[in-house]
Amino acid sequence: MSKKHYQKMGDSDMSLSDVNNTVETNVKGGFWRKLLAFLGPAYLVSVGYMDPGNWATDLAGGSKFGYALLWVLVMSNLIALLLQSMSARLGIVARRDLAQASRDLYPPIVNIFNYILAEIAIAACDLAEVIGMAIGLQLLFGLPLVWGVAISVLDTFLLLLLMNWGIRKLEAFILALIAVIGVAFGIEMYLAQPSLSGLAMGLIPTIPGDEALFIAIGIIGATVMPHNLYLHSALVQTRKVERTDIGIRRAIKFNIIDSAIALNLALFVNAAILILAAAVFYKNGHSGVTEIQDAHRLLEPLLGKSYAPILFAVALIAAGQSSTVTGTLAGQIVMEGYLRLRIAPWLRRIITRLLAVIPALLVITFMGESETGNMLILSQVILSMQLGFAIIPLLHYVSSKARMGEFAIGFWTKVAGWVSAAIIVLLNIRLVIQQIGAWTTALGSYAWIIQFIVVPFFVFAGCMLVYITLMPLLNIIREKSILAPHGVFSGLSEQPMPEYKELAVALDFTATDKKTLLHALHIGGKNAHYFLIHSIESAGAVVMGEDIRDGEHALDKATLNEYILALTEMGYRAEAIIGYGSPRKAIPLIVEEKGVDLLVMGAHGHTLIKDLIFGATVDAVRHSVKIPVLVVR
Repeated sequence: MSKKHYQKMGDSDMSLSDVNNTVETNVKGGFWRKLLAFLGPAYLVSVGYMDPGNWATDLAGGSKFGYALLWVLVMSNLIALLLQSMSARLGIVARRDLAQASRDLYPPIVNIFNYILAEIAIAACDLAEVIGMAIGLQLLFGLPLVWGVAISVLDTFLLLLLMNWGIRKLEAFILALIAVIGVAFGIEMYLAQPSLSGLAMGLIPTIPGDEALFIAIGIIGATVMPHNLYLHSALVQTRKVERTDIGIRRAIKFNIIDSAIALNLALFVNAAILILAAAVFYKNGHSGVTEIQDAHRLLEPLLGKSYAPILFAVALIAAGQSSTVTGTLAGQIVMEGYLRLRIAPWLRRIITRLLAVIPALLVITFMGESETGNMLILSQVILSMQLGFAIIPLLHYVSSKARMGEFAIGFWTKVAGWVSAAIIVLLNIRLVIQQIGAWTTALGSYAWIIQFIVVPFFVFAGCMLVYITLMPLLNIIREKSILAPHGVFSGLSEQPMPEYKELAVALDFTATDKKTLLHALHIGGKNAHYFLIHSIESAGAVVMGEDIRDGEHALDKATLNEYILALTEMGYRAEAIIGYGSPRKAIPLIVEEKGVDLLVMGAHGHTLIKDLIFGATVDAVRHSVKIPVLVVR
């Protein structure tokens, strides 16, 4: 079993193809040398768990309820570790990122919806990073927020520079920023002198009221980030993994270790923010500190150290910069994975940043700098709404033995995954409902905007989430119901080959027709009788049917007669038949009327957009006829 090899996909479908499979992991040495080769992807992921969007919820939780919600952070981190390990397993075993996996599981219309939600979530995440960096620059240098937001555009090409240096240099840069954040909060924690007994009590699950529940939901929504699941499943593919059972198991083990270390660092940062708020603000009666600017302003007088607010601002800028890099990568992954569309990295970066900068500038300009806190909360609500659409496809894919083989997750891991998904989805549904209520109250006479635009969208999204949850399960049940009656393989015996006497060939007067005809002639030979079918789809043909005598009818009939004449000269028996209206309906009617044995069709090769415009004829026809159908491409 250990010698079994797993095939690697072609370059055309690689995730992050520029850096895919570029880091050597087959290194000489002991455990630590081998682990070091795998360390890195989870650190890029972990910065999403400590971005500026997390700061607001952590500050609110600590300042209002002390250490009481510390357990929520620990639980969120455990859920994040479980989901990120599944995401890494997906990338290592299947060599698919989550966007590609979702594309495999669902029909195009669902994936388009998922893609749009993922892009909105990435833009919302980038919005939090833009605002966080702008606030950090304001706190450190006194710049107006508008200037800070404008300056944030300049980091557009930072990712391009880092990617040119290689993925390991990018990982080192991110690790350095994480170290800056960690050191800054380590010093802040030392200055704050938190209560050890309070910390211990905070690990006991309690919810002191509805407001605490609201903040707890916000903490979970801000901690488990959807774009990180897309990101992790792609980043693990940067490692060269031996495609054997042993090599894959080793890669899974080392990536779980990588995730545990990195996410515990993220837990330390988030816990440090909440503990700092509890030890400094809650302890001194400042329970209303929910804005980052308020926290910065109060740190110096309460801690008595002038460098405390500086460390806070530096950590905020580092968090914004590190998160913006990984957000861009996530955007590239979802675009290439869902749409198979690759654009220039600089253009992808500018699009992502502008989607965040423009609303930030508009709100700050017209509504004032005081609204930045509400914008951070809004970004977390948007992220929360998208979580289920990322988690559920991930669970379906890594649970499938057909797709993951022996590396599919086990029973208890499935249970833990679905329980975590249910917790996150239900809590975030409540968060969205509460936020809609708050928006409705705030808008007053304009509440109709929420009732007639926002609410229907959320209802539609809820229906899509139910479909995404049930569709793969129903497919499994359907497959089992089909396969069960056939029992086990009973062997094969020599059987007479089928002989086709009456063959229908559907022609659409394209370059595919010649190949389609050649296949039909090869199968039927000169003893068969051939029906050459073409359906006229004009508006007149649909209404008048065989009574139509327009120019298109005359031209198509003449073209079919040319085919018949050529085949007759070659010694074949052929007959031309014209159908009227949609070929999806006309072809099956002709096939049934003429008693055809085999239908041969050419595949047009349309992609999603053309299928939506022109229709998918082959699928409709093959489901409508009761004879074999040969599709020629």
